[in-house]
Amino acid sequence: MTLQYSPKNNPRVIVIQKLYGKYFNEDESLTFPKHRFKKFIKDVVNGTIERDDVINDEISNHLNTDLDLKKLDKVFQVIVKSAIFEFLYKPKISSKIIINEYLRASNFFIEDGQTKYLNALLDKISKKIRNSNG
Repeated sequence: MTLQYSPKNNPRVIVIQKLYGKYFNEDESLTFPKHRFKKFIKDVVNGTIERDDVINDEISNHLNTDLDLKKLDKVFQVIVKSAIFEFLYKPKISSKIIINEYLRASNFFIEDGQTKYLNALLDKISKKIRNSNG
């Protein structure tokens, strides 16, 4: 029996939704519902927003040849930024888990074809960030 993931159970779905709301509607106030991963969700959402400059630097340092973030779909931008935050500031979580969780979460927002691209992108980012910073 496979566990059916509902968006409400996946903390990264909530992370993506919160960040999307905040990045593309700055007046949106951030509230965090009761969730067993509430602390993690708050950490990633607030950390991604607070360290936006650092994250953008990482993107321009490591990915300027591969990626123009502004040309990417907004959901993609949010996923890439929050994943970069985790690669940088959540060293106890393996890259593989971060990537898999964002891919699973992305299924609620993007098409399958885009998921393959996202997978390749996150894999490349994780290798560049984790190898250069650790």
